[in-house]
Amino acid sequence: MPSLLRPRAAVLTVSALLLSTVLAACGDDAQNNEDVTRQELSWKACPAPDEAQGGGASPSPLPDDGEWQCATMKAPLDWGDPKGDTIGLELIRVRTTGATNERIGSLIFNFGGPGGSGVTSLPAFAEGYETLRTRYDLVSFDPRGVGRSDPVICENDQQLDAYFQQDGTPDDAAERTQLLDSTTEFNDACEQNSEKILPHVRTTDAARDLDLMRQVLGDDKLHYFGISYGTELGGVYAHLFPERVGRAVFDAVVDPTLNPEQGSLGQAKGFQLALDNFAEDCVSKTEECPIGDSAQDVKDRIARLLDDLDRRPIEGIFPRQLTQTAATSGILQALYSKDLWEFLTDGLEEAYDGNGSTLMLLSDSMNGRSENGEYDNSTAAFTAISCADSKPRYDAAYVERRLPEFRAASPLFGDSLAWGMIGCTDWAVAGAADHPDVSAPGAAPILVVGNTGDPATPYEGARAMVNALGKGVGVELTYRGQGHGAYDSKNKCVQSAVNGYLLDGKVPPAGTVCT
Repeated sequence: MPSLLRPRAAVLTVSALLLSTVLAACGDDAQNNEDVTRQELSWKACPAPDEAQGGGASPSPLPDDGEWQCATMKAPLDWGDPKGDTIGLELIRVRTTGATNERIGSLIFNFGGPGGSGVTSLPAFAEGYETLRTRYDLVSFDPRGVGRSDPVICENDQQLDAYFQQDGTPDDAAERTQLLDSTTEFNDACEQNSEKILPHVRTTDAARDLDLMRQVLGDDKLHYFGISYGTELGGVYAHLFPERVGRAVFDAVVDPTLNPEQGSLGQAKGFQLALDNFAEDCVSKTEECPIGDSAQDVKDRIARLLDDLDRRPIEGIFPRQLTQTAATSGILQALYSKDLWEFLTDGLEEAYDGNGSTLMLLSDSMNGRSENGEYDNSTAAFTAISCADSKPRYDAAYVERRLPEFRAASPLFGDSLAWGMIGCTDWAVAGAADHPDVSAPGAAPILVVGNTGDPATPYEGARAMVNALGKGVGVELTYRGQGHGAYDSKNKCVQSAVNGYLLDGKVPPAGTVCT
């Protein structure tokens, strides 16, 4: 399984995303490309999300009757051959509420992943960005390989059920062989079903798509809000097109200086810190913590539960059982947001009584599985983009040598995150680099927001991004909070700083701290 970095919702939902096994990458969209910069988008009422995006109903209008519109933008399949075949990239927008003379332009969001559908994410979170809508059209998109934008397709639903139920932390040679074989089968399926698009889903490709989007939307500069992996995409854009950076915010910042192993080790530490904070929070409540008498007791009981599940799974969501791997994924999912801590407490309490349904629901949300047993394409896209970006390839022997350091970083999650590094072994496409280049001399100021309690993108990444962007570009803002990201926490200090920059161009003092 790939190492962990995901976009994160702050509510307990299981995305109703469907996986189509018959979609063929780049099929009907392939055509000779004359000049995609001159295309005019045909905006229409948004259809219901398709299988790879998640199914379900079309997005509902916003409270002020703001209507969602969708369009398909043509982009070169291969940016090295800009007049060759094209692919279709799905966009969504809602128009500004402000007066025409107050409109700045389009504010483009990427919510992370890699592999997250912006077409489904923006309507889900748009009410939190209403202030920004007073001067911007809010826009998002499915990056290439994601959702409706020529999705990468790998395994079918039944195969994915088995993939996510397998033992992801092997204890012996037989389990190790099974994990490696399963990874090979998954990667082979990606190549078989999506061979044409796999070489063209790198972050550099998506950054060039962003610049095309800027032009087609009619903006001289790119105004951008990147979250999680979206900060990496934004950094790569700034490196490629520094003179075209407008007002940009990076929130939940990926450390651009780390290779995949270093990133996974950082996440082990980050999720361990989040678990520590969760345990402390539970026992600090006025009422008795139902899952432990002390913070250490909470963590010890979770460790015993996972050990027990490794030997004997319990009832999950019929007909599946809650395995050690599924329970670990569920716990990780809940640690992305403090809003989910109460569900984690409930899920653990139930699991101690032999009922694994809540932890499995959390795990399913992490993996993009709907209540109907159908998966989105987020895992396929995540793997394809990550493996096309990252040059290092790690084998089982290397992982085993690194296990002690990962276990020291996180006794609970170290093994899982270490073994996740084998996800790109024998991938069909060579990785581009050890880490992205985000140096952007001459770019406009970029507000870089780090959260001290962020498990998935540890706080240190914000300072690393500021330094890598270069002198006079990155402006660091610290939020002393919990969860993945800062703006969506609704912290007034963070939102005031971000809104002040995006709406009025007021750059907050570097080193500003919000609590």
